[in-house]
Amino acid sequence: MTDPRSLTVREAARQTAERRLTAEALVAAYLDRIEARESVVGAWQYFDREQALATARRRDREPPRGPLHGIPIAVKDLIDTVDMPTAYGSPIYRNHRPATDASCVALAKAAGAVVLGKTVTTEFAAFTPGKTANPRNPAHTPGGSSSGSAAAVADGMAPLAFGTQTAGSVIRPAAYCGCVGYKPSFGLINRAGVKPLADSLDTIGVLARMVEDAAFFAGVLCERPALRHLVGPGEGPRFGLYRTPIWDEAEPATATALDTARETLERAGAAVAEVAIAAEHHGLAEAQNTIMRFEMVRAFAYERTRHSAELSPRFAQMLDEGMAIGADEYDRALARAAEARAGFNAFFGSCDAVLVPAAPGEAPVGLGNTGDPIFNRMWTLLGAPCVTLPARWTDNGLPTGVQLVGRIGDDPRLMACAAFLERSLAGSG
Repeated sequence: MTDPRSLTVREAARQTAERRLTAEALVAAYLDRIEARESVVGAWQYFDREQALATARRRDREPPRGPLHGIPIAVKDLIDTVDMPTAYGSPIYRNHRPATDASCVALAKAAGAVVLGKTVTTEFAAFTPGKTANPRNPAHTPGGSSSGSAAAVADGMAPLAFGTQTAGSVIRPAAYCGCVGYKPSFGLINRAGVKPLADSLDTIGVLARMVEDAAFFAGVLCERPALRHLVGPGEGPRFGLYRTPIWDEAEPATATALDTARETLERAGAAVAEVAIAAEHHGLAEAQNTIMRFEMVRAFAYERTRHSAELSPRFAQMLDEGMAIGADEYDRALARAAEARAGFNAFFGSCDAVLVPAAPGEAPVGLGNTGDPIFNRMWTLLGAPCVTLPARWTDNGLPTGVQLVGRIGDDPRLMACAAFLERSLAGSG
């Protein structure tokens, strides 16, 4: 019998809807993997085998609800769930039970998904890590803040997971763990019911094993047929290779991964051209950091004033830094971002997508930090859609990802280009 975990999300949903595969069997396969590997990976903050199986059995008794009928998903523990605890990675909210599901969770359930549990997040989606290790090599960080979601998907514990990104919290862990991470255009997936970190930056993303699965999941949630049913970019898509103003931060592994992706795309018939560094992109990483810290002081006013002793030293330091930022400095950072956003379509020129680093290099050794989001900050600031997938693997088991960036609001074209790159990389192996 075929392992149901080997099916794509679309095929698993089809077989479940047609009663050729039960939701119970599909969910049980993932739960068995969790129980076999969780002691090593530590991806889950909360999961209840019987609760997940009971939901799956209900799916098997009812008519198909929608395109995710019977599909298991994981939910980052920054995102509210009415029937499971949501602690936001903080002891302040230990055993907290939200009154409602977040919008994205409610929409996924309405489409038939089965929530397996809550995955580990860093404290309030910032930089203080949780217990999760990299499933490819447990001596290394999985990245953050969507640590558990990336690790769970990469290790075969869930086919789909929710993450969030304010700096690099979907792209970086996906790149470190070796799965697909997709941060849509800002606001594409509704974020009601997600604990805010920085209101003008926070974005809900998804993690999956394949580009098509990620696009399908997001397309269902935001009712975008062009994402649910990707159409290839046609003959010879055009990619830009953009080393960004912070290329000096790239390690040899990332440089090699970009070269690999470029060569693979060209062999597959795509055009790849170097893109000159845009003057308006200088300083955007710093502007993102300024905006994030200024806004998080306001977002965490309650925790800062009433529960300061329960904040980690790292998070408390970030709040102190934010309190030192004045409104004028914040407004200048916003203006810098608006200027770059206004010229973003011109920056792309004739390119369908731009190939950039996903992270400085491979996942760093140790679990005490989650790595540097330096190659993600400016794209999050601009609100552009981004996707990462692994481009190379080394003998130590670790992947190095590359990132594709698209025009703001043009997510289907970006994901079609990512699927083209994914197929090209698979064919070159």
